[in-house]
Amino acid sequence: MKFKNLSFGFILPIIFPVFLAACGSDDDGFSDSVIKDRTSAIGVNGYLWRGALDTLSFMPMEDVDSAGGVIITDWYVNPDVSTERLKVAVYILDRALRADGLKVSVFRQELVNGTWSNASVRAATAIQIEDAILARARELRLKSIDDK
Repeated sequence: MKFKNLSFGFILPIIFPVFLAACGSDDDGFSDSVIKDRTSAIGVNGYLWRGALDTLSFMPMEDVDSAGGVIITDWYVNPDVSTERLKVAVYILDRALRADGLKVSVFRQELVNGTWSNASVRAATAIQIEDAILARARELRLKSIDDK
């Protein structure tokens, strides 16, 4: 992965929680069996749902709709880059654990003269977030198979 064209202040918080989540314990109150049981109950793939929530857990949530498969974060300002803020929308489109069952949109603003202004986001940023969510979802799925 090449990060030279991405804002370091943005990509680190996206990727770091994925690695950190891999080190987490199973005592979080949301077991893999619950994910499996809720896959059909929530209307979308439970592994993608949990993978998205885990990946974006460092960001404040604005709207979380498990029935519709939509997660929208509130604006996130990285303390190390206080002149930039980001918002992420995740749409889970399928009940299957598939790459095309997920769509991510990223919105970015920069603080210019005291006013937040829309700024461009590299297309690779959304793809990297999708990849991180898919990796976490696959990890959860493999763990549930191993636990059987």
